[in-house]
Amino acid sequence: MSPHDPEVYARSVGLDPAKLPRHVAVIMDGNGRWARARGKERVEGHARGAKSVDEVTEECCRLGIGQLTLYCLSSENWKRPKPELDFLMALLKQYLLAERARILAQNIRFAVIGRREGLPDEVLAEIDENVRLTRGNTGLTLCLAINYGSRAEIRDALAAIAERAMRGELTPADITEDTISDALDTAGMPDPDLLIRTAGEMRVSNYLLWQISYAELWVTPRFWPEFGAALLHDAFRDFAGRERRFGGLTPGGAA
Repeated sequence: MSPHDPEVYARSVGLDPAKLPRHVAVIMDGNGRWARARGKERVEGHARGAKSVDEVTEECCRLGIGQLTLYCLSSENWKRPKPELDFLMALLKQYLLAERARILAQNIRFAVIGRREGLPDEVLAEIDENVRLTRGNTGLTLCLAINYGSRAEIRDALAAIAERAMRGELTPADITEDTISDALDTAGMPDPDLLIRTAGEMRVSNYLLWQISYAELWVTPRFWPEFGAALLHDAFRDFAGRERRFGGLTPGGAA
């Protein structure tokens, strides 16, 4: 096999390619605390966190991971100071423009989940362009959760299903878990196998609540700007050692 083959690369860094997660979701936490601990402004933590996004995305491509979903901006983050929000929007636009060529070169399919309301028009335009240009790509799906909140997503999905019912397209008996999944922002995407959270917080923060029902959780005390390929490998090794039962029993019959 080629030395650039994902399986060869995985083994070269001590990972079992057969035990890697297919879909990795990340709560990127601790940018502000990382900056504050170093006497820097919070915005410098966000800028450094963008470098971690690059490194983790690159590593997922090398390992042949199917999807990486990153929690970039929650619907609750609008409560932050306006200068910080303005910086985040400018950073997002810069990222979308600066990374476009690399995303295309690496065969990455770009996707976004979350409500569009409130995002600047120039940011929406760059999002739409990246989605359009990469629609036919077949490598890693890089999904950014921007202005995203899972409760709002589920509310919107249920409202859409209710409208279908009112039009006579389905009855309550027709509604299955697949009906709901297909109405979510993540329709057509696999559920996450692994949820990584940085900065040591032990909560899921309104992130992919429906989709992570059976995801494995991995939390590190390290802040997101400190996260890179080595910590990603640690998470994957721990994941490989988990026994995923999905509510069932082990082969020996233990719960």
